[in-house]
Amino acid sequence: MPRFFVSREQIDGNQAVITGGDVAHIGKVLRMSPGEELSISDGEGTDYYCRITGIDREAVRLEIIGSWPSFSELPARIYLYQGLPKAGKMDTIIQKAVELGVYKIIPVQMARSVVRLDEKKESKKLERWQGISESAAKQAGRAIIPEVSGCLTFAQAVQACTGHDAVLLPYEKAEGMEAARDLVRSLHGCREIGILIGPEGGFEESEVQLAVEAADAKTMSLGHRILRTETAGMTVISILMFELEEDRAEENA
Repeated sequence: MPRFFVSREQIDGNQAVITGGDVAHIGKVLRMSPGEELSISDGEGTDYYCRITGIDREAVRLEIIGSWPSFSELPARIYLYQGLPKAGKMDTIIQKAVELGVYKIIPVQMARSVVRLDEKKESKKLERWQGISESAAKQAGRAIIPEVSGCLTFAQAVQACTGHDAVLLPYEKAEGMEAARDLVRSLHGCREIGILIGPEGGFEESEVQLAVEAADAKTMSLGHRILRTETAGMTVISILMFELEEDRAEENA
């Protein structure tokens, strides 16, 4: 069933309206018409099952048939602090992270980041990245559109991490897989988890030390293979998704 996002202001009782670019997509691409059904999300955790009552060039008007709390979000909010990668890798990282359930993506300028964001071009990049997040959220049936924030320095990222319940830092010098398994199992009940991912060249020792000392970051192994920056974050989020989904099941039991 097609799925779209609206704001709470676009919902009034048992009526809702879709505006903007989705109108043309619904009418011209999907060729939907009055009487057909679709779902919407208010971006705040509630899904709505709707029937189209009217459609024109400006808006799609809907009758709300039913609503329910979304079950598509992970029980913990996962914040991905991604060291800026080269070329178009960030596009893929955002798309896949959103599909896997990340809550927010924060680009980070690290010591070994090859790319340096031009302040004049940053707003356009963020606009494009946010569009990728929205598209991925629709495809994955998410209840929210994860935010892609402005770029932080590493020190700023570490400071932001101090507010999380746990912070993970994949690192090739970390203890073995049994320690990593114990670390992941200890995360049940956490509401906010930060993940720090280095750029292509990895972390500098001073960055790891700062994250451990200032944000109580826990280093963890991802196995005996060296993962690319665009793979490491996806691996950690996948592990957390698999491990923490049962917390949601227990909440709904």
